[in-house]
Amino acid sequence: MQRLVDNMVKVEGGTFLMGAQSTDSSAPNYDAEAEDEDSSPVHQVTISDFSIGKYEVTQEEWEVVMGNNPSEFKGAKNPVERVSWNDVQEFIKRLNKMTGIQFRLPTEAEWEYAARGGNKSQGYIYSGGNIFDVAWAETNSTHTVGTKRPNELGIYDMSGNVSEWCSDWFGKYKSSTQTNPVGPSSGTKRVMRGGDYQEWASFYCTVSYRYSEDPNKSSRGSGFRLVLSAE
Repeated sequence: MQRLVDNMVKVEGGTFLMGAQSTDSSAPNYDAEAEDEDSSPVHQVTISDFSIGKYEVTQEEWEVVMGNNPSEFKGAKNPVERVSWNDVQEFIKRLNKMTGIQFRLPTEAEWEYAARGGNKSQGYIYSGGNIFDVAWAETNSTHTVGTKRPNELGIYDMSGNVSEWCSDWFGKYKSSTQTNPVGPSSGTKRVMRGGDYQEWASFYCTVSYRYSEDPNKSSRGSGFRLVLSAE
């Protein structure tokens, strides 16, 4: 699984505004009510250095670790999908034992910071641009990872292809300034980000849009990417 290590992108820490920005309203099918409910208020967050997967975890990578492939749309280099948050935790547990490296899911704040391009951010609506052609969405299946344009940090598919699990419990944002937030201490649902191949509304693929899912549920189009904390 050396490829997973080789494909990690170093993200230099920094400070950014997390949550729905005024520019998001230009996204097609923008849902102001949903943004006001879940992605507000905008708040300042400081993030430490970390590394994140250049690509979503693929089906062939999942199979090496888990010995199965739950995905609906088969393809070795397509992202693994139909995996629950709990499934992902088991994958990470086995992967870490196999490699001796401590992979994990990104926090929601790390995910958004990376999707926005970190300290190289150009303020795009989607991860990598303001035009929806950066994302696999409104299609009938997943696609090979890394075939759309990457964002400012060289990371692919943070908008579209599959929705990505984060480590956090889902909860309302706080307005206070925060450093390396990890979300609520408890909850019933986990955070998902980025939208997926089947989304009819490109709005769901913006870098600020957030939603939640039961951690036991392996939804259509649910996948993930990995993170390594800075040493």
